[in-house]
Amino acid sequence: MAFQNTLNLLFSQKRTIPNYNCGIWKNLIAVIGGLDSEISLYVATLLSSYKIPQVTYCLFAPPMSEVIQLSPLYRAVPSEEHQYTGIVQLLLHFQWNWVGIIAANDDKGERFGQTLAHKFSQNGICIAFMKRIPTYKNTLEMYKMLDFFQNMTIFLTKTNVNICIMSADSESLDALQLALNMFDPDSMTPIHKVWVMTAHFDFSSQTYHRDQGIQVFHGALSFSVHLTEVQAFQKFLRSINPHSEDDGFIRTFWQHAFSCLFPDTGAGNEAVNSCTGEEELESLPGPFFEMSMTSQSYSVYNAVYAVAHALHAMPSSKTKYGIVADGDKLEPPKPQPFQVTPLGVCNDNCPPGHSRKKKEGKPFCCYDCAPCPEGKISKQKDMNDCSKCPDDNYPNKDQTACLPKGLHFLSYGEPLGISLAVIALCLSLTTAVVFGIFLKHRNTPIVKANNRGLSYALLVSLLLCFLCTLLFIGWPYFLICLLRQTAFGINFTVAISSVLAKTIIVVSAFMASKPGSKMKKWMGKSFANSMVICCSFVQMCLCLICLCNDPPLPDVDMNSLAEEIIVECNEGSANMLYYILGYMGFLSLTSFFVAFFARKLPHSFNEAKFITFSMLVFCSVWMTFVPTYLSTKGKYTIAVEIFSILASGLGLLGCIFSPKCYIIVLRPELNNKEHFRNVHNKIIL
Repeated sequence: MAFQNTLNLLFSQKRTIPNYNCGIWKNLIAVIGGLDSEISLYVATLLSSYKIPQVTYCLFAPPMSEVIQLSPLYRAVPSEEHQYTGIVQLLLHFQWNWVGIIAANDDKGERFGQTLAHKFSQNGICIAFMKRIPTYKNTLEMYKMLDFFQNMTIFLTKTNVNICIMSADSESLDALQLALNMFDPDSMTPIHKVWVMTAHFDFSSQTYHRDQGIQVFHGALSFSVHLTEVQAFQKFLRSINPHSEDDGFIRTFWQHAFSCLFPDTGAGNEAVNSCTGEEELESLPGPFFEMSMTSQSYSVYNAVYAVAHALHAMPSSKTKYGIVADGDKLEPPKPQPFQVTPLGVCNDNCPPGHSRKKKEGKPFCCYDCAPCPEGKISKQKDMNDCSKCPDDNYPNKDQTACLPKGLHFLSYGEPLGISLAVIALCLSLTTAVVFGIFLKHRNTPIVKANNRGLSYALLVSLLLCFLCTLLFIGWPYFLICLLRQTAFGINFTVAISSVLAKTIIVVSAFMASKPGSKMKKWMGKSFANSMVICCSFVQMCLCLICLCNDPPLPDVDMNSLAEEIIVECNEGSANMLYYILGYMGFLSLTSFFVAFFARKLPHSFNEAKFITFSMLVFCSVWMTFVPTYLSTKGKYTIAVEIFSILASGLGLLGCIFSPKCYIIVLRPELNNKEHFRNVHNKIIL
């Protein structure tokens, strides 16, 4: 048809003989038109031989070959290539990445699908389906495609794809519209899709669409060629007279637009409304006729004026589908689901706090959502991976943002720190009171028994042990870090070595009382003092070696706790505390076993029994300390060590000195030498 009509333009319509002038010669200067790029190329094939220019107003697709590139073909609109870019930008704007494509089953549709598939893959958009619609050229072909139309309609009602990209050339859209209107909508699920159409088609230019219904396309997004308002255009439309003989197309349009027939058509059907010519174009529904110039009409307008300006120069050298005022024949459309910003994705977006997880065997647009692993976040939806917070931050509960970590240390401003400090001060005060009682009654037998100097040394060391726990509370400064473990280790070593010396003295006292025994001269004050000094000196050497090799320094631990930064003393050598505890454990176990075997020796006040209990408490506390210490973090680790110091010190104070204080304060009658002689007990003064 394109070739035939082009020849008719060039030569006589009654008898077409190329290159021969038969009949009246047609002085053809230029051709305006070509409904689409394909027809324009066919026309250009013939016109190029006669150097006749063609100005086309269709969106021009790139040709499949380069043969036509040199033909005198001009476009009044941009290339179709820009439309593909616009479609991609539209989909990205609404975050639609799960779409379907519908195009004609011809070269144009093939090019449309291939071009979009390439651009979509570059921008992370997946094609859920690509349907090709065969076009029909007559009624017989239409009935042959009924099965296809039915299957197409059923597919569109069942698919979960909400966004359909449509190559809106007239053939494709006619076929799709026919398919969607051939079946009873009451018996099928409504097709709620958002149609994204190219700028090839104009509903208002096809008046016969009025009979088929376009409700299924209501709310479609269509691209449009740029246009500018043409002054006096509406005045021109109102002046159109269908009875004019100048334009035979007006009468045909009039009858289609108003569903009427002119009396002189000879149809003879009285049931059909008669056209009077007085009908008003403004009364036509907006989707089928616009009083403002459409983009396609504006392209034709520009093409005509381009040729007119060219001819004049030779001698000398808004929106598509604009809405018209409410018509009388259309009811206001009911709100539809597709009127809200719909989803065009294969699955729901992954919310913040989650990341994409690939589905096996599915396109990359189809994915699962996996919660971010511990310590990571995702601030936006549909993140490919979760990111880790900086070391001084931690994820919030929803793992959508990073929050600054707080400082974590045992302070005097919190209940735990205050409680431990108060207990330490109370025990220190209790120890000082006991020491005061012993000083006041220093000349009594019970105070002088088992070496009065060792009792004083034990009380002073316990007092310092209770006070040294205050070094563990508060901000860990450099000097405090140096003193913490050292003060604790040396003070407790003095206490344990004093207990060990007292235990050995208890045993040696009975052995020295035997006839001929030489142990009496060895069990004086010099022996006790030497034992305490030697045992304490060994502990001091251990602490000094650890401090010289790797001293403890203030440090922060950002990783052990999720939401806080631990401010602590980095103990330097991790074995320092274990060396201190190991040596004290050796002394305490030695004292325990010696006291245990001496617990039944005859004595009115056998201190070995109380030393046994005190060492049992001491060893039990520190044996449970190690696993508890290793299983806690931050300030609770410090709290465990403080509690162990206080508990073990209280065990020594209570088990050894409470019986003596009981006798001194409440039973003074027992605190005399006569009482000891009656039971034949040997007392070492």
